[in-house]
Amino acid sequence: MSLLTTSVGSFPKPPYLAKARTQHSKGDIPDEALRALEERATKEWIDFQESIGIDVLVDGEQYRGDMATYFAENLEGCEVSGLVRSYGNRYYKKPVVTSELGRPGPITVDWWRWAQGQTARPLKGMLTGPYTMMDWSFNEYYPSREDLALAFAKVIHQEARDLEAAGARVIQIDEPALSARTDELDLVVKSLGAVTRGLRAQTITHTCYGNYDSVFPYFNKLPVDQIDLEMSNSGLDLLDRFRRDPLKKEIAFGVIDVHNHVVETEELVRERIERALEFFAPDKLYIDPDCGLKTRTVEEAREKLRVMVAATRAVKEGRDLR
Repeated sequence: MSLLTTSVGSFPKPPYLAKARTQHSKGDIPDEALRALEERATKEWIDFQESIGIDVLVDGEQYRGDMATYFAENLEGCEVSGLVRSYGNRYYKKPVVTSELGRPGPITVDWWRWAQGQTARPLKGMLTGPYTMMDWSFNEYYPSREDLALAFAKVIHQEARDLEAAGARVIQIDEPALSARTDELDLVVKSLGAVTRGLRAQTITHTCYGNYDSVFPYFNKLPVDQIDLEMSNSGLDLLDRFRRDPLKKEIAFGVIDVHNHVVETEELVRERIERALEFFAPDKLYIDPDCGLKTRTVEEAREKLRVMVAATRAVKEGRDLR
């Protein structure tokens, strides 16, 4: 299979679900009513992805808030603070580690199993990586950042193993904080390796919008099968580095700018894919957006994904790739 299409993880929540989540947070609707709407939105996104021909699906994370807070809320030893600014006008509730981390039970497995049951196509298991969980948390218990990262790695590894046991063939471990401190890249490798150790599923890590130039020497050291990179927002700048230092892994190549309301033209996306094919073999190249699409409207996200799939299909037909 060549030039498979996928997505990074999150999709926008439809207005009915966003409203219901607010009502639920105020105690105005019960858990089961919210769950029903989360399932409805998840099914709608799965059906949409199938309808346009995406190859490897995501559930859209309709039942999650922030990617770090969601896991913190389901771990022992974590509390959740008030809102902290992440970027622009985006805020999240920062985890606070107050005692030894523990995982009382699976966090994402039931949702993954339900969502995978809605489609015959592979659906990613989605986890937030240990380094990012550490970097985005207040540490009030562990003696060092490394100790905390490895503690997160232990519980996230347990979750990954349970996802694999449930049937997940693809497991993505997001590390958006990977480039936050270049002096800790060895810790990124160590903690991520503690998560992926022994897994037979295809493993992916996604990172975005960082100092890629400093991180670049570590790309081939990351203990995963595939690296998912934002490429379009930065103008495909990384391609010059890949010319000098080839990537020895699969790459998911972002061809859609998720921070722009404008829907790309099919011609522009085709040009980006053709550029990528100058550097990567078609069977090692996946096509996806730069990052999660949760910051876009539902219609913007759908149109961007439609263009992405149409452009990929056109490139495959033009090159007779199957």
